[in-house]
Amino acid sequence: MAEIVRMPKLSDTMTEGVVAEWYKKVGDTVAEGDLLADIETDKATMEFESFYDGILLHIGIEKGGAAPVNDILAIIGEKGEDISALLKDAEGKEEEAAPKEEPKEEKAPQEVTKPEKAVEASQPTLTKTSESNDGGRVFASPLARKMAEDKGINLSMVNGTGENNRITKKDIENFNPANAGGSAMSQSVNTGVESYTDMPLSQMRKAIAKTLSASKFSAPHFYLKVSVNMDNMIASRKVINADDDVRISFNDMIIKATASALRKNPKVNSDWTGDAIRYNDHIHIGVAVAVDEGLLVPVIRFADTKGFAQIGSEVKVLAEKARTKKIQPDEMQGGTFAISNLGNYGIEDFTSIINPPNSCILSVGEIKAMPIVKDGEIVPGNIMKLTLACDHRAVDGAVGSAFLKDLKNLLENPVKMIV
Repeated sequence: MAEIVRMPKLSDTMTEGVVAEWYKKVGDTVAEGDLLADIETDKATMEFESFYDGILLHIGIEKGGAAPVNDILAIIGEKGEDISALLKDAEGKEEEAAPKEEPKEEKAPQEVTKPEKAVEASQPTLTKTSESNDGGRVFASPLARKMAEDKGINLSMVNGTGENNRITKKDIENFNPANAGGSAMSQSVNTGVESYTDMPLSQMRKAIAKTLSASKFSAPHFYLKVSVNMDNMIASRKVINADDDVRISFNDMIIKATASALRKNPKVNSDWTGDAIRYNDHIHIGVAVAVDEGLLVPVIRFADTKGFAQIGSEVKVLAEKARTKKIQPDEMQGGTFAISNLGNYGIEDFTSIINPPNSCILSVGEIKAMPIVKDGEIVPGNIMKLTLACDHRAVDGAVGSAFLKDLKNLLENPVKMIV
């Protein structure tokens, strides 16, 4: 008996999906567990496997097509099986479920007439003037002026044959730049071609726009900034990476320091739920990863219990999954705090939009060599700027400041993270 395969709900916020790729075509044999298609959700593009054995009898959504969750994706059954009744019954149920719209009164289209282009005879007799190269005034009819502008001709180099040497349409039509010493085209000349490309929004980009717009315009953001001396962190990382079996990044160390600071400041490790502030006992840190379609935020779970190397290993695996569209929804859910690091792009400091329902997000800039004052003397140093964005509904300035103070202390004294 034929079975209907419906558009799956692959994330908690997914309302529709796009078929990015089909791996089977109508008439192919399908076994349970076979890869049927890639489905683009609001979070990622994911592989979708068949739950049934049989022949692929029908494809309901072609490659590139979008459809709501539970729409018919495909039908799998026995070879030669008649599925017309099944399709009719399924379509009937969808029509019943769809909201009925009141008929709208159609209005007769209004005829819009466009004015004919004005000819020179209909131009006003008023003649515009401009300055010539020698400081004199140039007289030209409006039509001649427009033609000169379109052709990129400098009116000061055109000899007018009209009354009082006024430049006319014929003067522009008969104008030869070679006879004007080659300088008649000194004004800007439009030689390029205007063009643009409209790129349809992906499901991910739609979700980013919806989520971050809601966050920015509903959560009262405020920002706290601090500069961190990274000299000790640089020295510590150099010692750790001297071991051939270990390779950690500054980002790994920042994640660990952030988790440790959150343990000391639990009010920052919170969510705004609308009717309550949820203080999380666990620390799951979301790490922003740039992908072609936008931004994904994989989550490092229980980050405060893990060392630099373990955090680094997990970040590498999750980032690679994100970039190759293999990441799963549960690997991006449950974050209690987020970090966005643009230091590798040479950004000194910036502000991020809070990733709801989190109360805060940390923005990390580049480590920049600059002169600093130490013990009353100007010496070379390495400074990194941090910006904490806070939802004022859940986190007050003093609370966020205490967190940043502890985070700065840990980053400037990394040995405290291993004692």
